[in-house]
Amino acid sequence: MEKRKTICLITGMPETLHARRVAKGVFEQCDKYGYNVAVFASMSHFLFFIEEHAKGENNIYSLPNFKLFDGVIIDTVTLLEDGTGKVMKTVDRRIKECGNIPVVCLGIPYGGYHTINGYNDDILREMCRHVVNVHGKRDICVLTGKKGHPEAEERLAVFADELGKLGIELDEDHRIYGDFWYNSGIALAKEMIEGKRPMYEAVITAGDYMGLGLIEELTKHGIRVPEDIIVIGFDATDEAMLAEITLTSYETNYTKTAADAVDYLRKNIDPDGSIKPYVPDMQNLCHEGMSCGCQPDITQSARTFRDSLYYIYHNYTSENVFDNIDIGMLMESYASESLTASATPEECLKNIFGKVYLLLPFVNFRLCLREDWLSYDTYLKEGYPDKMMVAVADSTENGVKVNNWKDMFTIDTKDLVPELNEYTEKPCVFYFAAVHFGDNTLGYAVLQRELSDRHLLNLVFRNWLRLVNNSLEMARAKNRYVQLSIVDNMTGLYNRRGMYEKFSDMMKHADKDDRLMICVIDMDGLKYINDTFGHSEGDEAIITMSRAIKTLCGDNEVPVRAGGDEFVIIGIGAYSDDEPKKRAEHLADILEKSNSELDKPYRLDASIGCVLSDENSFELEKHLTKADEEMYRCKSSRRKNRTAL
Repeated sequence: MEKRKTICLITGMPETLHARRVAKGVFEQCDKYGYNVAVFASMSHFLFFIEEHAKGENNIYSLPNFKLFDGVIIDTVTLLEDGTGKVMKTVDRRIKECGNIPVVCLGIPYGGYHTINGYNDDILREMCRHVVNVHGKRDICVLTGKKGHPEAEERLAVFADELGKLGIELDEDHRIYGDFWYNSGIALAKEMIEGKRPMYEAVITAGDYMGLGLIEELTKHGIRVPEDIIVIGFDATDEAMLAEITLTSYETNYTKTAADAVDYLRKNIDPDGSIKPYVPDMQNLCHEGMSCGCQPDITQSARTFRDSLYYIYHNYTSENVFDNIDIGMLMESYASESLTASATPEECLKNIFGKVYLLLPFVNFRLCLREDWLSYDTYLKEGYPDKMMVAVADSTENGVKVNNWKDMFTIDTKDLVPELNEYTEKPCVFYFAAVHFGDNTLGYAVLQRELSDRHLLNLVFRNWLRLVNNSLEMARAKNRYVQLSIVDNMTGLYNRRGMYEKFSDMMKHADKDDRLMICVIDMDGLKYINDTFGHSEGDEAIITMSRAIKTLCGDNEVPVRAGGDEFVIIGIGAYSDDEPKKRAEHLADILEKSNSELDKPYRLDASIGCVLSDENSFELEKHLTKADEEMYRCKSSRRKNRTAL
């Protein structure tokens, strides 16, 4: 069947109230119309104080291939919190690279794209009416965001206009700019306490955090809220509901803004389709608290408190226990200990697969890693490679599962994830999140859920990803130390210790009728090169010979530098009887080509001994000795031929 249309939502910090409200509006409308949604979001604040972590998170915005989507919604309110502007520039550039695609911004215009303005005017006006008409306050101060910030200026203008209609002139001394954060509320409180500003009867804040900071600082100095001054906020954050003095606050109406953005795109991508407008419940957007003297919204506070609890004791026999996984269950699952204890990269990925259940409910989960994610020679700060490896995959609906090394497969990064381009039985959301350690990008994770599912991304997903990031870096570090102990530093081939470890791994995957093949190769004339041209030239000759050994080595075989000028190739497989002869001829051809390309004053030559075991006979030392004897016979024969000449 034809795949569903897909709307791309670019946002950030998806567990915040604003992002959840935006997601609610987008998801509800897309579910009505049968659209899929792809969400790309940084899981932390853009200006997080650990700069390397923020960079690693923000690289997710360089991933989307907008050619795959039918329309794009940009949550500019969130993205413009990146003070550097880099995130928006990256998104804008990626969209323009993909040609003509309908794009809509939420709340704040950007780059000439169509903008759906926030529907907050009625709510902001109701805040003013509540302070004046319900509480009878006239000496009112308004605290807003930064001067020049579109949202800050818009909210201030509406407050001033409505207060004017209520007969209160909002002069400059009653208009205060802040930063939408606790700091500006604290600063205003200090100015009032120090007498630099009057003690207003009421403060209307254009954001909850400013109001919370104000209350905190006032009460610290003995000023009572709401008896001496009332405070109300805007955003209805969890912090407002959980504060010691709960803050009366009003929800933003970005759910409708986001829903209308979907309707705008629908008119472009489905012009004949009907529009089913989202209708908000305005009465439920106000949550009364203690800060203005009203009866607190106990139901909302209790719900917020319950959702924030760290549950330790679960009913693990309950049928729906995995539908309600919280941060407590994540921590008590011992996922951190299990993942970091992984001895090898393969075991690490298996353990990650074993902890995917903590993200339930989902349809599919995919962990896509760089093919060279284990390499310490590659450090990827920006962008993604052309190919990615699906290293872990789980599904609850008969989809692909990958829980071991051999089942991993490679995809084109431009396709993002195979399921995105396939028909889904029900409308789904695909959450894309960065997988990284510091600012080194390792890959990305994709969580697919049904759109109708009530679960949104939360603290569990973010912290689960942190555990995965840490375990992958631990696996990289352990693997590096192992590689240093089993790999020859000069050539990059395995050393003797590595040979035995890799042989042990090969034995685990041997089939019944496989045979052991061993080639022992000894470089001829190394002493002459060292004595005549110097040891640096001798080292270069060894490195060139090692490249020849790698070329001679098959995909599932192990190349080894066993000593100064001695090399070994080990393989287990369905070899034919003429394999030793073919290897000797192939080596001669490889060296002949190298000599013609290098144009050195000496020739690279080598003697080879190659043996095959009987079927299902894998005695390594016995066949190493046989191959060594064959190599010396070859070397002796080559000497006799040179002497005869």
